[in-house]
Amino acid sequence: MARLMVMYRTPRDIGAFDRYYFATHIPIAKKIPGIRKYEVSKGPVAAPGGPSLFHLVATIHFDNIAAIQHAFASPEGRAAAADVKNFATSGVEMYMFDNAEV
Repeated sequence: MARLMVMYRTPRDIGAFDRYYFATHIPIAKKIPGIRKYEVSKGPVAAPGGPSLFHLVATIHFDNIAAIQHAFASPEGRAAAADVKNFATSGVEMYMFDNAEV
């Protein structure tokens, strides 16, 4: 399995971010081909030492890295990527990786 982790920095207007993200962005993003599971953080995103710079973390599961790359080359993936600028005005970080259970 592979994961795409999308970390959204805390926005100025948390209510507006949440409304847009859950009502508009998630329905767009869930059309991306190859998604096996889509998870979002619940509640504050904290670091071991206390608060973090992030408001929300999305973890999207795919079969492998190639599936992530293929997904974001699709029209649906390009639409989801283009939509990020509409609500993630404080910044976003994305990481993709293969993972293994140990």
